[in-house]
Amino acid sequence: MKRLLTYLKRHPLATLFAPLFKMLEASFELFVPLVVAKMIDIGIYQKNAGYLWRMGALLVLLGIIGFGFAITAQYFAAKSAVSTGRDLRNDLFAHINTLSFKEIDTLGTSTLINRMTNDVNQVQNGINMFLRLFLRSPFVVFGAMVMAFTVDAKAAIPFVIVIPALAVVVFAILLITMPLYKNVQKQLDDVLLSTRENLLGIRVVRAFNRQESEMESFGKKSSRLFFRQIHVGKISALLNPVTYVIINLGIIAILWSGGNQVYLGRLTQGQVIALINYMSQILVELIKLANLIILLSKAIASLNRVNNIFDMQPSIKEEGAFLASKTPIGSIAGTAAVEFKNVSFSYNETAKEVLSNITFKAMPGQTIGIIGGTGSGKSSLVNLIPRFYDVQNGSVEVDGGNVKTLNPVSIRKHIGMVPQKAQLFKGTLRENMRWGRKNATDEEIYQALEIAQAKEFVDSKDQGLDLMIEQNGSNLSGGQKQRLTIARALVKNPDILILDDSASALDFATDARLRKAIKQQIQNRTVFLVSQRVSTIRNADQILVLDDGTLAGIGTHEELLRENEVYQEICASQLSKKEVPYSVKTAN
Repeated sequence: MKRLLTYLKRHPLATLFAPLFKMLEASFELFVPLVVAKMIDIGIYQKNAGYLWRMGALLVLLGIIGFGFAITAQYFAAKSAVSTGRDLRNDLFAHINTLSFKEIDTLGTSTLINRMTNDVNQVQNGINMFLRLFLRSPFVVFGAMVMAFTVDAKAAIPFVIVIPALAVVVFAILLITMPLYKNVQKQLDDVLLSTRENLLGIRVVRAFNRQESEMESFGKKSSRLFFRQIHVGKISALLNPVTYVIINLGIIAILWSGGNQVYLGRLTQGQVIALINYMSQILVELIKLANLIILLSKAIASLNRVNNIFDMQPSIKEEGAFLASKTPIGSIAGTAAVEFKNVSFSYNETAKEVLSNITFKAMPGQTIGIIGGTGSGKSSLVNLIPRFYDVQNGSVEVDGGNVKTLNPVSIRKHIGMVPQKAQLFKGTLRENMRWGRKNATDEEIYQALEIAQAKEFVDSKDQGLDLMIEQNGSNLSGGQKQRLTIARALVKNPDILILDDSASALDFATDARLRKAIKQQIQNRTVFLVSQRVSTIRNADQILVLDDGTLAGIGTHEELLRENEVYQEICASQLSKKEVPYSVKTAN
């Protein structure tokens, strides 16, 4: 709640004016029953048409002024709520971007999206209604009671009994339903997450003919939500009839006592009508207040979920020493571009180690091939270089400095990363290519496209660099997306280039041309080639062979083919017998 107040303080005028103008509207509303009473007692009873017209004009004036105040209040409430929602969403987005991969993996993308959208919207709606009603409704309730006593103290006694009774009923129902509404909200989140997951993975669902099972699973979740909503709805449904019964009993009491007072000449008919109108105003406002509390309970639950994200601190902070941005990595003679020293790593403290006791050096200008089976730790290893994760034991050094002591931003300025999954963003091709270097010229972009073997298909498009890329590159093939992501990394002109199985969608000929172009045109750059293809990494200066998270071998293609059983197995499964002259020593 403290965090929310800091956002509301950013818009003090809107936050203050919204309830203020709502109370002004309510003040004019409280005078309406008195005007109606005068119209009955003087205008109608005395048949004074002129007085009726004047009082009618006064009612219209009160309505217009009240309407003006109401519109103004709603404007300020909406402005405060929307502004707070915008600021909250922006800060949440910024905070999420400070989280390391470890926290993002823990939370999950769907959860973060849900917090950014549904939960923030719920908080925004709660603020809007809170500013409009949190002072107005109690003000009208107590104001109507005070005004009733100004009409006639004796006739207003039912108000003293009815209002506490109504308050007890309303808040008793709220105490029962609020926890139930929280459960409904949780179930709704579950349905939304399931919906998002299935829509994002719709192609996989259909590919495996899982439509029926997924519909069945969704139907069960939807049914649970339905029955919980019905359950809480049945209890909430008691609110209106019970309150109406109490109000009607109060009105009967007013009519009975007021009728006697009218008969005795101590009270007028208009005054009785005014008392009934005040009782009706109280009913309406108490129901509004009850609905407000229900809405606020949902908003508070959403706010707590958003706060949980804010409270999660990044395990890797953007602090530490800076690498010189203009000095290439490895410029000091004898300094390794990247060095792993007895590195062990797991994604969380309790999980099995993904990498165990990894040690190697990558000198400036070297090409390092990394090969191994699925799950052997290849991607995990290269993700440690830009410090996407921190190691548990050992150290990762870039340009002679332990990455834990270096600012991760400064490390990543020297690294061009091409992930396994090619990711492009909606916008022009030129905009996507300039992600690593905003001032890159068209000539430099075309040069990178040529190295990445993407220039030919770009030239085949009439738009050239103005080619519009759809969201996630949906208008491109898998191979085209991979080549463009490689080109994007090359435009950055990094000291260290990491290609994490980024040519998996390319044919062998294109892959070969790509490697040749990188070798010829990217000199004095340290390149990490992660692949399951022997042909991709066979010409590397060093090849790291990973087997279940351990370094099973290190050396050139010829050395490993001669001495390393794991590498022999991999080569035997991919290359011809002529290319693998050494016998595989393992049993299988």
